[in-house]
This record gives sequence, structure tokens and C-alpha cells, in this order.
Amino acid sequence: MSDQPAWERSRLRIHQTLARDLGMAILGGEYKPGDSLEGEIERAGELGVSRTAYREALRILTAKGLLESRPKAGTRVCARERWNLLDPEVLGWMFAGEPDAGFIQDLFELRAVIEPAASAFAARRRTERHLKTMAEALDKMRRETLATVEGRAADQRFHHAILDAAGNEALRVLSTSVGAAVSWTTMFKQRGGKAPRDGTPEHLQVYKAIAAGDAEGARAAMSELLRLALRDMGLPPARPANSPRQATLA
Repeated sequence: MSDQPAWERSRLRIHQTLARDLGMAILGGEYKPGDSLEGEIERAGELGVSRTAYREALRILTAKGLLESRPKAGTRVCARERWNLLDPEVLGWMFAGEPDAGFIQDLFELRAVIEPAASAFAARRRTERHLKTMAEALDKMRRETLATVEGRAADQRFHHAILDAAGNEALRVLSTSVGAAVSWTTMFKQRGGKAPRDGTPEHLQVYKAIAAGDAEGARAAMSELLRLALRDMGLPPARPANSPRQATLA
């Protein structure tokens, strides 16, 4: 049971909900880079929240790189390149709408840089604890499928275990962001009632290579897993150089 009084818990929910709504509006283009979010009293009144809750919501968005406050210039929407798009909450806000297809490709390109290399490290450095976690996650994925919350959570645990097994502290820091990307892209594939392809066989190949200490096999198996996952999104493996972003997914 929380030690916070009910009024404080309610206030926290209000400012977090407001941060989410404003964040989604920024990510969705309702507010453009350079737009001002001044007029604290008026905006808070329009939204039916207190000035305190409104200010706290703006602080959350500032910490995530979506807003900046400057003396005399006030609070404005930052340029997109400053947004912390790998923040798990920001990823959630992005996928709550219709994310930019180019951004999804960017996520997979990032994963293709990180996860195959992490899998190779994991094959050399994994412990029995890591293998047990991966095996249990695979079993859960097989039983629950990626169509369920439980199955997707197991998928996250599998990928998290690989980053942990890589034995690299800097890679381990990325595990939350990578896990969020895994979860949201898997959920997004199911929009419109699509049943997700069973990705367990590809995960099993990664596991077998890591368990066997086969670094290059683990690298190749993870690369193939990511290639198929991106194909499931209906997107090509990579954008040609200098090609424009696609605004939406087909």
C-alpha cells in the first residue's frame, strides 16, 4: 500500500497523463518544433488541471528532450533530433498513434547494430543463469504466443537476457530501450487483428548458438531473426541512401 495520500497519488496521475497526452500531440505533429507552450494559466484552465500539474507535465517532457525552456523565449517544442526517442515512455507514446515507417526502420537498424553483436558476446560470456532465463522465456513464448501480453513479456525477457549475458555494462544500459522497442513493434504488427507470425523458431536458433558458445552462429541467427521481424512489418530491410521517410505504414 502506498504511503502517499490519495490527493497526491491523484495529482501524480494527472500530471503523468497530461505529459503523455502532450507528448503524443508533439510526436504526432499537432505541435511543431518551435511552437510555444506558454500561457500556463490559460492552458491549465483549458485542460481542466492545476498550474502545478501542468508545470510538472512540462518538466517531464523537457527531461525527455521534447521541450526546452529559455529565459524570455519561454517553453517551446524542440527540434526532432533532440527528442529522446529511445525513452521507453516516448516509444510508447509514438506507437500509441501511427508511427513514422522510417522511424520503425531506424529502430530495426539500431537493433541490427546492437543485438547481433550482443548475441556474439553472449555466446562467449553467458552463464547458466542466463541460459535458464532464455530457456524459460522461450518456453513461455511457445505456450502463450506473441498475441498475448505474457508472450510479449517473455520475448522482452529473452532479449534482455542476451544483453545482460553480453557482459558489457554499456550494452546493459540499453536493455530497457531495446526491450520496449521489441514489445511495441510486436504489438504494432497486430494492428487490424493480424495474428503475429510465430517467431519462436528463430529465437530458438539464437538460444542454441549461444548455449553452444558459437559466437558467429549467434550473430547470424539474431540477424536473421531481425530480418524476418522487419519483413513482418511490411517494410524493406533498409531505406536506400538519401531516400525520404515514409510517413505511415501500409
